[in-house]
Amino acid sequence: MPGMLELDDIQHILLTRTPAMTGRYEFLTFDRPAGGRAWLRELMDRAQSAADVRDSMEESSRWITLAFTWTGLRALGVPEDTLNGFPDAFREGMAARADILGDVGPNSPQHWDGGLAGGDLHAIAILFARDDDERRRCVGEHDALLARCDGVRSLSFLDLNAHPPFNYAHDHFGFRDRLSQPVIEGSGEEPTPGSGAPLKPGEFILGYPDEAGVVAGERIPAILARNGSYLAYRRLEEHVGRFREYLADNAGTPEEQELLAAKFMGRWRSGAPLVLAPEADDPELGADPLRNNDFNYKEMDPFGYACPLGSHARRLNPRDTAHNMNRRRMIRRGATYGPALPDGAADDGVDRGIAAFIICADLARQFEFAQNVWINDKEFHELGNEHDPICGSQDGTLDFTVPKRPIRKVHKGIPAFTTLRGGAYFFLPGLGALRYLAGLTDQE
Repeated sequence: MPGMLELDDIQHILLTRTPAMTGRYEFLTFDRPAGGRAWLRELMDRAQSAADVRDSMEESSRWITLAFTWTGLRALGVPEDTLNGFPDAFREGMAARADILGDVGPNSPQHWDGGLAGGDLHAIAILFARDDDERRRCVGEHDALLARCDGVRSLSFLDLNAHPPFNYAHDHFGFRDRLSQPVIEGSGEEPTPGSGAPLKPGEFILGYPDEAGVVAGERIPAILARNGSYLAYRRLEEHVGRFREYLADNAGTPEEQELLAAKFMGRWRSGAPLVLAPEADDPELGADPLRNNDFNYKEMDPFGYACPLGSHARRLNPRDTAHNMNRRRMIRRGATYGPALPDGAADDGVDRGIAAFIICADLARQFEFAQNVWINDKEFHELGNEHDPICGSQDGTLDFTVPKRPIRKVHKGIPAFTTLRGGAYFFLPGLGALRYLAGLTDQE
């Protein structure tokens, strides 16, 4: 059927989560089109489809994803009329849209690591591995490939690693991750309770109708667009010592500190939502995918007495309190990097954080809207002087309100608990599109 997802052509990262414990993001530049295409030809058969990864998950130990910036597509030799069909946000790139995204001050592109703000960022190879031995093997093979491909070089890289406890995904602040993800119609997955109905594929994958009935990516030739998507890459350093210090200075007992941390996030560190566990953590609830996402805000917590209106989780997924929510959903993938800061240890100045990809079919309508309106709008839910307390732009002048009877608590001068260290917009081609790109010539 024409409307069914072509799982054998969609790169796996869009539809699957792998049991990777480590890996590397390799950021590349193409000095010569022929070199870039030679690199791609050697790797494209190792970039797996969603169907392949689902069938081979248990026996596989590494998973590769390939994606390109707009300047990278040009560097490979994509014709100008095709390049001009891409949307403005992608063509301009994340760094050029910093003001729209709120990437200012310490978060601005001039401070980014790894050369990601420049026009010579052309591609990313996402190398996920099951363990450190496999990561080292993959990195060694890729280094050897780069040495063979004249005109391709590594601009920078970021090594990834999970840290204990290893039985579930979590960030350096200790919060359980990967809890609320949309499900794509036709993917074969069933949404967990509270996650909403499956969404039309065109909200995430080009070449399919979206929730408005429009086929995503119509201005791009199908040979390139079909089964593709966009990745908004964000590397956020997490200031764990600063976060712990703020909790200690602004809450009393360890239990009160944990509650304040949960108010900032919207969930306890276990993943238990405040709407369902407003007074104390419930790790059993947090670990139960059939319960930990099954709630709403409009009926269950309209005034934010359980989960503050400006908390991170409530901003990034307003659920039934947002207009046209199905047009704003995004898929999130990523990993942590850097060593864990031991409990009770002073801040050691080491860079640690989360490096994530936000996947969507419309960067402006989905990702940039979330950054501009949900994360960095001071008037979100009529709060007046707040940004997202976890990943919003903070300069020490903004507040965070914890509704409470009879008197609310307003935390003044929230510090930055995270800092953006890099970002970029990538196009994630389908496997057929990878073959098309590898077969381009300088005459096209």
